[in-house]
Amino acid sequence: MKKIGIVVIACIAALSLVLVGCSSSSKKLVKEGTLTVLTNPEYEPFEYLVGDEIVGFDMDFAKLVAEKLGLKFEVVNMDFDSLMPAVNAGNKGDVIFAGMSVLPEREKQVAFTEFYYVDNMSIAMPKDASFDKAALNNADQTIAVQRGTTGEDWAKENFPNATIAEFAGVADCFAAVQAGKANAVCTNTSVADAYIANTYTDFANVLTEATDEAYAAAVAKNNKALLEDINKAIKELQQEGKIDELKAKWNV
Repeated sequence: MKKIGIVVIACIAALSLVLVGCSSSSKKLVKEGTLTVLTNPEYEPFEYLVGDEIVGFDMDFAKLVAEKLGLKFEVVNMDFDSLMPAVNAGNKGDVIFAGMSVLPEREKQVAFTEFYYVDNMSIAMPKDASFDKAALNNADQTIAVQRGTTGEDWAKENFPNATIAEFAGVADCFAAVQAGKANAVCTNTSVADAYIANTYTDFANVLTEATDEAYAAAVAKNNKALLEDINKAIKELQQEGKIDELKAKWNV
């Protein structure tokens, strides 16, 4: 009887290992052993280029998530409006970390993780420019926005009479205003503050609206195992105080 019991226990243990193996293998990764992150490095301080390296809050955060999952880290640079189609394609990257706000129309396309940051919306203009919200909502006024972002949506909703000029990145928006091709920049508050503090110091944040946008990472809807693993990692990083440390480091 003892021998039979030992055999049964051994069989159960072996079955458990098989089941664990099946569970972990259901997680889809573009490259085995690596978390491939898709981003658009045009969103300081969350992701931006320093030389050839993509740095920022999101990149540090994604590296910590990869470490929690026991995976290597790799990042792919692409346009913001290409990110969701790319993660859904299943051969370009596993997850999006790009200061991406959770929106109902986006939830139809991708699966979002738990949110890790909340932001608002701002209008930035040169310090020597006079700001009047009503005056900005005129056909002779141009507001620069990053294409495919909530800044574009918010500008169109709140300044319907103005011309909304779309650019590939936030830095391009500031440059357009500086060159006289636009009158104002519309982007998230933490992003506007970073560009003003570090590069476009002759600008000011002239309007901030509390939009309470939740930033989250995103995976393909059919990659539920990866979504669960990342959510678990985010929860652990939150409990360990790592997210607060990153907020302090990147001043967000």
